[in-house]
Amino acid sequence: MWCSIRSVLWPAALGAALFGTVDRSLTAKETEALAREFIAEHERLVRPLEIEVGRAWWQANISGSDADFQAKQEAQNRLDAALADRDRFARLKALHEAEISDPLLKRQIHLLYLMYLEKQVDKQLLERITAKANAIEKAFNVYRPVVNGRQMTDSEVRRVLAQSKDSGERQAVWQASKGVGQVVAADLRELVLLRNEAARQLGFPNYHTMQLVLTEHDPQQIVALFDQLDQLTREPFAEVKRQIDQALAESYGISVEALRPWHYHDPFFQEAPKLATTNFDPIFADVNIVDVCRRFYAGIGLPVDDVLQNSDLFEKPGKSPHAFCIDIDREGDVRVLANIVPTEYWMTTMLHELGHAVYSSKFIPRSLPYVLRTESHILTTEGVAMMFERFAGSATWLRAMGVHVPDAEAFERAARQARRQKLLIFSRWCQVMLRFEKSMYENPDQDLNRLWWDLVERYQLVRRPENRDAPDYASKIHIVSAPCYYHNYMLGELFACQLHQAIAREVLKADDPVTAVYYDDPRVGQFMRDRVFRWGRLLSWNDLTRAATGAPLAAEAFAAEFARP
Repeated sequence: MWCSIRSVLWPAALGAALFGTVDRSLTAKETEALAREFIAEHERLVRPLEIEVGRAWWQANISGSDADFQAKQEAQNRLDAALADRDRFARLKALHEAEISDPLLKRQIHLLYLMYLEKQVDKQLLERITAKANAIEKAFNVYRPVVNGRQMTDSEVRRVLAQSKDSGERQAVWQASKGVGQVVAADLRELVLLRNEAARQLGFPNYHTMQLVLTEHDPQQIVALFDQLDQLTREPFAEVKRQIDQALAESYGISVEALRPWHYHDPFFQEAPKLATTNFDPIFADVNIVDVCRRFYAGIGLPVDDVLQNSDLFEKPGKSPHAFCIDIDREGDVRVLANIVPTEYWMTTMLHELGHAVYSSKFIPRSLPYVLRTESHILTTEGVAMMFERFAGSATWLRAMGVHVPDAEAFERAARQARRQKLLIFSRWCQVMLRFEKSMYENPDQDLNRLWWDLVERYQLVRRPENRDAPDYASKIHIVSAPCYYHNYMLGELFACQLHQAIAREVLKADDPVTAVYYDDPRVGQFMRDRVFRWGRLLSWNDLTRAATGAPLAAEAFAAEFARP
């Protein structure tokens, strides 16, 4: 098949393209015909492999079995091999360098070029990277912290850290939760070296820089933006941190100076502690979280019944203890993996994951080409998910969804304070993740244990444990399974605040976006369809931000969320 296509559609004028140059004698019509042929072949050859990877990835994460993880690895290797094809990439490179006037074609060729470029490394190296990442991910999935001879689930760890007043118990559970870092640290270091080797083969100084470029980010601009966010949040965060430290110290009967990482209710202090005035878990003790989410999304005109039916939502042995949403085929087969228990965390998480679900082929128009039938960018899908999750902290919204909130006024005050804490705490945590991964890939041979705690102390103001020299950084699964990704969560928060502000202004006509909520209002779903979902990946993330909100991505809307106590 390919011989006949090449002989007919790839004339001698493009022969030089195989060696990295482009013959300018081709007409625009001929070039666009070649682009269409390439895209058609990509869909014919690669699309089934992508679907296979999605299904294998799903099965491995819900079962945790060796066989399923092996199948996942083999499926990924087949996909990588297809994307690594040197002949096909050479023709794609030629098209990428040629003049294409059709914006739909040009965008698809550009995105495919970035996609294929990452795989233009030695086949054996790609397979080693996949095998190593697969092994580490499996270790995460099957690891369970053991305290006093008893295995604990992730939800149990969170419960102890949220509720226990015993510093000794807290420390033991926190340290056990970090134990997976020791299990995977050596393999993670090898994976970092392999990823860097792949990046250098493609002309990048390291894997971190490569990942930013391949996801349409300017590395220098990202660092500059995070420097600005550091300045914007440093003092407000320090103020909030002092208040939190005082409250926590009093609750444990210890001094502020005695506080250590296990006192902050979250293994990484990426979330606000559940203080007496902000522990909302009792409100959700008898709530059917799945039903609330189903009714909410249906009410705004974005029903998710089929997603929930296809999902795996509750805890079981071997299953990944985390949560994610996956679009299997870009034809509407969208699923959520979760481990729901009736807490505020899982109410928030399910609203978040279903936010990803509606911003997928569930509602992105099927009329868009396959290559463009997905979200504009990682940060935009994270932003949409973050925008919807905010309502778990609104008494007005909860009551409208049938959740009993005993003292709505007190809840609103506490929830507003909690959201301010959440945004500030999360922004500082994202600083640690961005700067750690950047530095790790730039110099994998440095003392990473020390680097981690240096950054935690600087940006999160959390004291490191005395005499601890352990790979605590390696207990964060994103460093393995979503490398060089975390900055997108922070950019997603900026997008979420800006998008919510646009909905409050243009749909709800609300005076105060910070307190605006939506439910049983199909106009919200229509706004999302018209202003966000309809574009798929046709627009870059910043162009989409302008189209959806009327302005480029900025920090003003985010700052308004924590400007007042």
